[in-house]
Amino acid sequence: MAHINRRFIDKHWLVYVIRGGFAAVFGAIALFGMMEISQVMVLISIFLLFMGIVDSVSALYASTRKHGWFNSVIDAVIDVAAAVALLIWGKADLTLCTIILAVYTVASGLIDIFHGFLSTVDPTDRFIRILAGGIGCVLGVVILNAGGFEVSTFIRFFGAYLLVVGVTSLIYGVHNRAQYAEDLVARKESRTTKKKVAAKSKTAKKK
Repeated sequence: MAHINRRFIDKHWLVYVIRGGFAAVFGAIALFGMMEISQVMVLISIFLLFMGIVDSVSALYASTRKHGWFNSVIDAVIDVAAAVALLIWGKADLTLCTIILAVYTVASGLIDIFHGFLSTVDPTDRFIRILAGGIGCVLGVVILNAGGFEVSTFIRFFGAYLLVVGVTSLIYGVHNRAQYAEDLVARKESRTTKKKVAAKSKTAKKK
């Protein structure tokens, strides 16, 4: 069994699986759903609030380990701020909502890139985070500069971004879960080997 550097394993894999699953679902709704724009905005607000709650819980858990909590706090603040802004202006000014979504997309992309370069050690995880962040920045800039499109088109762009986030987060989470499971097996085998060596050593001394 190949040795796994334990620094490479992100213990928050479940958070990314949860985030990825919900992002994929809401992204599909925004991209392919036939709902009214105001209804989609409310759904996106609910999604962002949920993401903020997930990140807040992750930050509290990480704070007990004194590692990785600041990343979750940043994600939670961005999610909740965007959700509250959409809930306040979701029905009053749809144009402003598209700007909020664009800014959120760019900000989330930059945060992913930041995490990829500075917070992630594993090459696969780093590639996933940077890829998702780069796509987010591109889509966010497109939304901000495509003033001639209808609001529904902007929402579909955002839905596409959520699908990217969903898929990459699921891959990230599953990859780290596999590493974590393999590391547990390696630890168990290591303990078993040590016990066998110790037992042989005791037997040899008695002889």
